[in-house]
Amino acid sequence: MTKEELKAKTISAISLGCDKNKVDLENMLGKLSAYGFKITDDVYNCDIVIVNTCAFIRPAQEEAIANIIEMEDLKEKGIIEKIIVTGCFPERNFTSMQENFPKIDSFLRLRENDGICKIIENLYGVSESKDVKKSERVLTSAGSYAYLKIADGCNNVCSYCTIPRIRGRYRSTPIEELVDEAKNLVSRGIQELILVAQDTTRYGEDLYGENALIKLCDKLSKIKGLRWIRLHYAYPEKVTDELLEYITSNEKMCNYLDIPLQHIDNDILLSMRRRLDEEKTRLLIEKIKTRYPQIAIRSTFIVGYPGESGGKFKKLCKFIDKTKFDYAGFFPYSREPNTASYYMPKQVAQWIKNRRAKKINNLQYSIVTKAALDMLGQEMDVLVDYFDQNSGEYVCHSEKLSPTVDFGVRIVDNNNVKPYDFVKVKIYDFDGNDYKGEII
Repeated sequence: MTKEELKAKTISAISLGCDKNKVDLENMLGKLSAYGFKITDDVYNCDIVIVNTCAFIRPAQEEAIANIIEMEDLKEKGIIEKIIVTGCFPERNFTSMQENFPKIDSFLRLRENDGICKIIENLYGVSESKDVKKSERVLTSAGSYAYLKIADGCNNVCSYCTIPRIRGRYRSTPIEELVDEAKNLVSRGIQELILVAQDTTRYGEDLYGENALIKLCDKLSKIKGLRWIRLHYAYPEKVTDELLEYITSNEKMCNYLDIPLQHIDNDILLSMRRRLDEEKTRLLIEKIKTRYPQIAIRSTFIVGYPGESGGKFKKLCKFIDKTKFDYAGFFPYSREPNTASYYMPKQVAQWIKNRRAKKINNLQYSIVTKAALDMLGQEMDVLVDYFDQNSGEYVCHSEKLSPTVDFGVRIVDNNNVKPYDFVKVKIYDFDGNDYKGEII
């Protein structure tokens, strides 16, 4: 096969896992596009499929396995030619995956992502080309926002987490590289950058010997055409007064913080190796709500962690009920091998974990539903993401609604709006999942 014949191949991808994983895939697709491959979103009508996997917890691994098996079936039927598995799953289980999935053509370790073009050349017996030097990310998010991955890895070694073993120690991307990438994204129409890392609030400490998150945001704020900057995954011990003041004083910063707290009981927090204890956690949230009430708070919590008694779970429920987070997610603890919590006594039965997750999710849903109904008649500025052909509505989000993880705002199709617009809407309904708004 010649290189020109190889370039005629079409490539599709299945993206699983977190936003950081999505950015890795988008960079790979960018290299493949620059090489000459055609990229399609139709996995049933392509030659090569990339399954970009997550392996953070068991449900993520099960989702990855289900997608791999489906692609193997398509290959067996002759619908696709090659399957490449990338992401965290091969990094975590490289040898066992090779043994258990012999039909997969290639498993890529994370450090091999940049060599994706050469991997495919080798699969088809084509002589290797020089590395693709310049490429643009192929954006896979439906909307006028993009994720800016500012670091990889993690130094926090929480007792339940596999990320440090999979991704390694925390490594910041230099400010200059991030600004260049951001400028490119904005030149392509992106209006909002969502900064992501396993811990965005540690940014720069490994590179510059001091925290450089605000310095980075300052540089990004100067990019003409960029409207919003949003912070995800701000670890509570790093949420300082300086950062809170900066968010509320910089007009390009969204008044929004994603702060994973994980629990409120002190014994559980200490066992999790979280650096903020119960008292300091309560004080932090109280400070944000009283001194910076304009900041919307999203958080995540784990239920059914080893040693979580009924009383400790009730304490968490009371904390959620009193605090009334703008948004929160709750997940049953997943017992992962090679983590400290795997070996801990007092493991909680799976059915109890599931029951607790359901109960506290219902509690949170009642809280946010009441808050959503209180928004009826209120006005908000929204960024239009895309047109939903099925419903005939435009899907939007606001400064205090992060796309895909929080409620959306839907407005009826009319001739005065298009994707990438900023418009002011008046909220007139809430359907349990999204707000309904009309353009003012």
